[in-house]
Amino acid sequence: SSGTVSVFGDDPWRKPLTIKRHLGYLPDAVGFYDHLSARENLAYTARLLGLTPTERKQRVAKALEKVRLDDVADKRVSTFSHGMRQRLGLAEIVMKNARIAILDEPTSGLDPRATEEFLELIRELKADGVTVLLSSHMLEHMQRICDRVALFHKGHIALMGSVPDLAQQVLEAGFEVRLEADGPPLRDHLANIAGVSIIESPAEGIYHLRANRDVRADAARIAIEAGGALRHLSTAEPSLDAIYNGYFRAEQKREKNNHAT
Repeated sequence: SSGTVSVFGDDPWRKPLTIKRHLGYLPDAVGFYDHLSARENLAYTARLLGLTPTERKQRVAKALEKVRLDDVADKRVSTFSHGMRQRLGLAEIVMKNARIAILDEPTSGLDPRATEEFLELIRELKADGVTVLLSSHMLEHMQRICDRVALFHKGHIALMGSVPDLAQQVLEAGFEVRLEADGPPLRDHLANIAGVSIIESPAEGIYHLRANRDVRADAARIAIEAGGALRHLSTAEPSLDAIYNGYFRAEQKREKNNHAT
């Protein structure tokens, strides 16, 4: 491989310490001193950063409050659950005033409630202007919080972009429309809508459309004109799971064809 990397306009090989001061990293297994409290762990990191005693106290308190650990700030980390340790790792990033946060499988091993709480904290980091780089195999979580997504295949980036962009590239459909209507079958009528590439009907009166635009207005009009009684109409982005599976099905087909020739 070849190329160059710059972070905040600086070369990380020439100014590694300068750049690291603005980076936060949360591994999948966070390491803290179990015999110290949450506050003491963060204060230790703050001392390593060269913060003054007053600044250390203020930043540590603010960070613990941000991740909802202020009520257990003086408890030993050995008593913390996995989810609490993850939040403490996020507090360290907040305490550093990091401009970039790199999170490696941050929701791995968390129960549903802890996962929701952690995803909300990531959204708050984003709202505060922090750039979050997140690696995870939980595609549903990625779709809910990420502006851009990269999918890897054999060690290389295979796809990168917003979810609608990826859906358009892989599925040729940036929108999924769900329509439910009583009355005559509508599949053939809906297939005539410009931009619709796929129609699925998992049950009578239920239609899932994939299209390159929002076709709700057209679908509603056609359903009514055909004598149908509209019960439900909604749109959503195609799921990352569908995009991921669609890409790899196409890739496997290409590889099979290459071997055949």
